[in-house]
Amino acid sequence: MPLSRTTSPSSPGRGLLTGDRYRAELDDGRELYLDGELVTDPATHPAFRPAVDELARLLDLQHQPEHEELLTWKDPDTGLRLARGYQPPYTLEELRLQRRSAEFWHAEALGQHGRSPAFMASIAVGVYDFRHRLEGARTGFGANAEAWYRHCARNDLVLSHALGDPQVDRSADPVDDPDLALRVLEENDRGIVVRGAKQLTTLAPLAHEVLVYLSASFAQRRGEQFVVWFALPLNTPGLVTLCREPLGSAPWGHAHPLGARYDEQDAMLFFDDVLVPWDRVFLLRDADLARTGLGRINAWSAYVGHIRYRERLRTLLATATLLAESIGVDGFRNIQEDLGRLAGYAELTEYFLDAAEARAAVTDGGLLAPGDTAASRVWSAEVAGSAVEIVRSIGASGLLMQPTAKDLANPRLRPQLDRYMRGRGIGAEQKSRLFRLAWELTGDGFGQRQDLYEAVHRGDLARNRINLFKRYDQGAVRERLQRLISEPVTASPVSTAPASTDFQEVHP
Repeated sequence: MPLSRTTSPSSPGRGLLTGDRYRAELDDGRELYLDGELVTDPATHPAFRPAVDELARLLDLQHQPEHEELLTWKDPDTGLRLARGYQPPYTLEELRLQRRSAEFWHAEALGQHGRSPAFMASIAVGVYDFRHRLEGARTGFGANAEAWYRHCARNDLVLSHALGDPQVDRSADPVDDPDLALRVLEENDRGIVVRGAKQLTTLAPLAHEVLVYLSASFAQRRGEQFVVWFALPLNTPGLVTLCREPLGSAPWGHAHPLGARYDEQDAMLFFDDVLVPWDRVFLLRDADLARTGLGRINAWSAYVGHIRYRERLRTLLATATLLAESIGVDGFRNIQEDLGRLAGYAELTEYFLDAAEARAAVTDGGLLAPGDTAASRVWSAEVAGSAVEIVRSIGASGLLMQPTAKDLANPRLRPQLDRYMRGRGIGAEQKSRLFRLAWELTGDGFGQRQDLYEAVHRGDLARNRINLFKRYDQGAVRERLQRLISEPVTASPVSTAPASTDFQEVHP
């Protein structure tokens, strides 16, 4: 069960979620709004049901015997089998098991689940790893973090996280206008009271709980009242969830298999003087520790996120190849070059994952964390648009004009469609499905949302480049160059010796 309004994180766990249990647990009395109306049960609402059903299908895979060893692990303390994403890795083999499990999940979802349960579970692992630092800052906070992690893992909770601040006035300081950011209003014997909002909380309408922690954009801001980490069930009194427009349906006949299944939903969270119990607070008013912790707790999620991105690139590559084959351009040199570029992107993601494993190191919390691959996150954001553009350029105008299922069923239209809208070795009906799939990936509301997600979810690209520059060790090269320019350049003597013949010339 999701944590109720009164349940402690130390309550006994129920083990792996089933799809049916997940559906039932979403009907928990949360205050959830879509298009101005209160949604009482996301699992049965037509806007959310396909996405809930897809998550339920994936959760059910954990219970199939052939996937048990890959997708689950046995908790030594309880004997429960838990989701692999929640396993704290102590060895390289355990880290690689996380990778293989995440690869399975993201292959099933075609790389479209940015905030998959596997991704968010790895952030819970990061919070668990950081517990000693949290405890050192304030007695009890580390114990709270550990208890919350165990509660999530032992109940296989689906999580969301909230970082972004409302786009009210980014030029202003929240100290001068406190409504610009979530803040702590008071501390009392029961906990802390928070007021404010968090935007773009992906998956919140379909999750059990939300983890709230300091956004990187707070790095230079003043005001300790804005620095807080906590986690809450999404049915907490005073917590209001507002959904954006769904992206998985259209009124004119086209099926939207990707948007319907994989629209994770993004939401605004409004905290209307919400009480956060003390056992749900992990960090308070310590900006330096929050900045340090931001990278630490996301070490594993960055790794899992890159696994997801690799699968998205593979999906784009396969789609582009099928498009090219369907209209007979796959033999054209420029098309092959574009496909090769996309294949190169997909292959590079493998190198980045291997590098993260090769650079893995034990943290002060005792877990094995993937090595920092900040450059790969910058690169991923830089090439994301190019990857989508390759698919668009191959599909070209065909992405815009494809018949619907009802068009294909119309006896007056069908002969024309079979003659003029077929492809090379592919009928009009299958070709229309392929091109509509490509449009969903790259052009319609769902595709544009996925493209924007790639651009923004890794954080501000300019800031990430600057941080990469500041962290990169140039010491040895700078020293050599300083030595080189410290003295005047002298002309090298010209040698009059005959050229050496101590080699054998080799011709290809």
